Amino acid sequence: MTTIYFDLDGTLTNPKAGITRSIQYALERLGHEVPTEDELIWCIGPPLHASLAKILGSDNLADQALLLYRERFSDIGIFENEAYPGIKDTLATLAASDRRMFVATSKPAVYAERIIDHFGLRTYFERVFGSELDGARTDKGELLQYALQETKVDPKRAIMIGDRSHDMIGARRNAMTAIGVLYGYGNREELMSAGAHHVCAAHRDLLDHAR
Repeated sequence: MTTIYFDLDGTLTNPKAGITRSIQYALERLGHEVPTEDELIWCIGPPLHASLAKILGSDNLADQALLLYRERFSDIGIFENEAYPGIKDTLATLAASDRRMFVATSKPAVYAERIIDHFGLRTYFERVFGSELDGARTDKGELLQYALQETKVDPKRAIMIGDRSHDMIGARRNAMTAIGVLYGYGNREELMSAGAHHVCAAHRDLLDHAR
């Protein structure tokens, strides 16, 4: 039986407004130039601290920015989000075939759990795997290794579905099948160059590959 691990941001939900506005809030508080929401799209998906460090040019400033980001995100930004239209139907179809399904996201688990519950997605997943607020397991490869160990799943019978390169790289590092989706924030070139075995334009297309 195949086991499926789903990314959250850009795969199950569209978090653009909440993430980009919370980054803007943090940068403004630090007196830094504030890019537009569209200019911050590249920050959606990868570990946030690394993206903030790239923007600010300093790990110390990134530490401060991350705390400010969470100040807004934990109460407001977390729900400036929406489940992709029809995603519940796709998940229900996959779940009906008795697959084991999990969420595996670089987002802190404390936020991911609330988002999954808020959008009524809990029923489809056995467990939500995320990073820790101290930065542990933000690397997708480490997160998936931990998730595979915790669930006692053979990686050769496991699939990782995500929209960014780090999802594909993490899957490949763990000998999993890597499936990229194009309705999120990564493009075909990014996903294929990162090792995607398949790329799906729409989440319904996953039904042809997540077997």
